[in-house]
Amino acid sequence: MILFANAKINIGLQVIAKRPDGYHELNSVFYPLPLYDIIELLETDKQQSTLTVQGERIPGDQADNLCLRAHALLKKEFDIPSVTIDLIKQIPIGAGLGGGSADASFVLKGLSELFKLNLTDLQLKGYAAQLGADCPFFIGNTPVFATGIGTDFKLVSLDLSEYYIAVIMPDIHISTAEAYKGVKPKASDVNLEEAIRLPIQEWKFLIRNDFEDDIFDNHPLLKEIKEALYQKGAIYASMSGSGAAIYGIFWKKTDLSEFSRYGKIYYPVALTQ
Repeated sequence: MILFANAKINIGLQVIAKRPDGYHELNSVFYPLPLYDIIELLETDKQQSTLTVQGERIPGDQADNLCLRAHALLKKEFDIPSVTIDLIKQIPIGAGLGGGSADASFVLKGLSELFKLNLTDLQLKGYAAQLGADCPFFIGNTPVFATGIGTDFKLVSLDLSEYYIAVIMPDIHISTAEAYKGVKPKASDVNLEEAIRLPIQEWKFLIRNDFEDDIFDNHPLLKEIKEALYQKGAIYASMSGSGAAIYGIFWKKTDLSEFSRYGKIYYPVALTQ
């Protein structure tokens, strides 16, 4: 079974409060981005499931990879065999694009189909939530207004398919701990759920990512990239999640080859195009 696990971008990210359990209350719009990791799932008679990765290097202990944890989670409740998971990693790591979460959620969906578990989306979202805060989004994989710790979703009517989106990923790593250490939770005076319905050319005046202030101070190159995207004609530009990827939304296809001086350029394209 071949799976194409897509990324996502955050359009706006408001950190409105810190909870007693250490997590933060967020408001954000999650939008699927047609930039893909490729996953092959195959049943095996081996005792343990295995993961092989090509492309972008994934740091850390492979045993802790969310794809293997997704299989282990379902194996606890269902009599499913082990699998081999071959992952071609194309979504950049530590970018705020949700690649790891997407891979895990697509593995959950793939296992359900491969072994005919017939899990509903609601059930899959429940398992996904046990793997990580962003994971449930990739089960439905449609634009949502996200609240809580990023796991409470409300569908939003948003279609950016007629626009041109590009992502710039510099050689900068921002840990989640660094991002949250610098952010100052506060209630926003902008209703993001309403602002996202405005014409896209108005977003730059109202919709912002609260992580940017501190992260841009610490990594001025990211601010420079965002400003350069606007100078190049972007209608809206932002850091996604806690970074470090910066994306720009344009009216039409735009030559951004000069941005290679900042890092790697990604031009997401839907598989159906």
